[in-house]
Amino acid sequence: MELSRIMRERRSIHRFQQKEVPIDLVMELMETAVWVPNYHMTQPWRFIISYGEGKRKMAEAVRYMKEIREPDPEKRTATGQKFYDKIMAVPMIITVIMQENTNLIVREEDYASTSCIIHNFSLLAWEQGIGLVWETYPWLLEGVFRDAMGIKPGEKVLGNLHVGYPAQIPTAQSRVPAAERITIINEA
Repeated sequence: MELSRIMRERRSIHRFQQKEVPIDLVMELMETAVWVPNYHMTQPWRFIISYGEGKRKMAEAVRYMKEIREPDPEKRTATGQKFYDKIMAVPMIITVIMQENTNLIVREEDYASTSCIIHNFSLLAWEQGIGLVWETYPWLLEGVFRDAMGIKPGEKVLGNLHVGYPAQIPTAQSRVPAAERITIINEA
């Protein structure tokens, strides 16, 4: 597929087929996705790929967090189970992590570079018929989740990528034309 076409046709996917995504294909796509601009070549990123029964550790941590925060005792179990089932239904989840540099400028550049990896991966996956959505939730910051997933102090979780073969592809949402957001300066 032509790159410009992939960029225009790619969508965030929220509903997936119950079909496993081959881990070797994901590894291959990640090997290409990491070729992003990265000032000083800090390469601060790492990824946790959870699929199959490997998602259970994350699902159990989230269920626990949801249950202890549910104020209605009669709803605790149901609330926790809902989130557990939701995680287990996603074919693959990639947790994107970035080492936080103590220098704020480098940290911002690293965040931008790591975000570019997510975008590169989404385009490469789309080319292979695989969709994803980049999700962020408050519980990504919680100690229970971080401990369960082995996220170390000084690491920032940029989000979870829900990855799978699309069961439904949403229609495109319109974009503001780039020309409306461009300022051209051509004189001294």
